[in-house]
This record gives sequence, structure tokens and C-alpha cells, in this order.
Amino acid sequence: MDKVRKPQLIKAVMRVVDEVGFHGASVALIGRTANVSPGIINHYFGGKDGLIEATMRSVLQDLSTGVREQLAETAPDDIVGRIKAIVRGNFDPRQIDSSVVKTWLAFWAYAMHHPVLFRLQRVNERRLLSHLRRELKRALPAQRADFVAKGIAALIDGIWLRGALTPEGIDTELALAIITDYLERQLPAELFELHQRLSLEGNAKAKTGN
Repeated sequence: MDKVRKPQLIKAVMRVVDEVGFHGASVALIGRTANVSPGIINHYFGGKDGLIEATMRSVLQDLSTGVREQLAETAPDDIVGRIKAIVRGNFDPRQIDSSVVKTWLAFWAYAMHHPVLFRLQRVNERRLLSHLRRELKRALPAQRADFVAKGIAALIDGIWLRGALTPEGIDTELALAIITDYLERQLPAELFELHQRLSLEGNAKAKTGN
């Protein structure tokens, strides 16, 4: 599949899902939206299920990229900052776009009855927990780190879902505030002091251009 047509089809899937949901997203409708013949979709993706799988892989790749970008901008020693970076990556603008939000909601519902999509969801869940555990184990015993990681993951999913189903939409700053409040109850105070100091140093460097 060429590099132009595949993204074109994936965008068409998200537009159609935004309008009619996964069940109404027929190959014919997706093809018309993308100005591509159904035969091409069937040839390259094996039909609707294959195209939906490719779409979700693309969304998940964007999510992974968003988290990596946020972590790359955070000091390696700043455990609190790196956990916040993971949270910000999960609330990246690419993930709270209206069509992507509706695609995620449809994906979660559809994945329960679709083995391949269910596996993708499990991979995504394990990746989030792995990122969180890696940082938390630097400050907490392994068992406690696992417990706190699951708490943060539950907050991320719950806040995201709650926001997705309200007219106001997803509030990234509110998500960060709630999860920071949870972290303050779980991590040593000195980690937050370090985070504040490193943040101030980073802001000072940004202002001076050094």
C-alpha cells in the first residue's frame, strides 16, 4: 500500500466511524469517502476488519509516539516529571481529536468481540503499565510500584472516557491535576521538590535560550 493512499484510507475510516460507528462503516462507504474503489480496500486489507485493524494500529502508533516525545523532553532524573509526561502523552492533541476519540470508543466496544483488536488493546494496556512501572520502581518497591501504576492507568482511562462522553470534551489539564494529586499521596515529598527545581531550571534555560 503506497504511503499516500494508506493514510488517506485511515482518515476516511475515522471520518466514517465518526459519523456512523464501526458497524455502519462499510467498505463501500469508506471507499467513497476516500475516493478509492472497494476492490482496492479488499485487495490490500482483506476487507473492513483488516482496514479497521490498520486504523487502530495507526492510532496506537500515534499514542506511542506522543508518549515518547513527551518523555524525550523530560529530565531523566525527574521521576514525577516523567510520569506526568506519560500522562500528557496519553492526552496528546492527536488523541483527543473528535474523530480519534470516537474511533477509540468504537474500538473499545468492538474489541470485546474481535480477537485481533482485543490483542491490540492488551498490547496498549501493557505498554502503558510498563512505562509507568519503569519510573515508579525507581522510587517504590516493585509490588507497590505495580499497584500505583495500575491506579494511574485506571485514572487515565477513566478521566479520558468520562471526558469523551461529556459535551465539554477531554480536559488535559484537569487530568494532570487529578493524577498529580494521586501521585502526591503515593510518592516521597522529595521527588516533588526535585521535580519543581528541575522544572524551574528548565524554564530558566528556555527563557535564556541555553
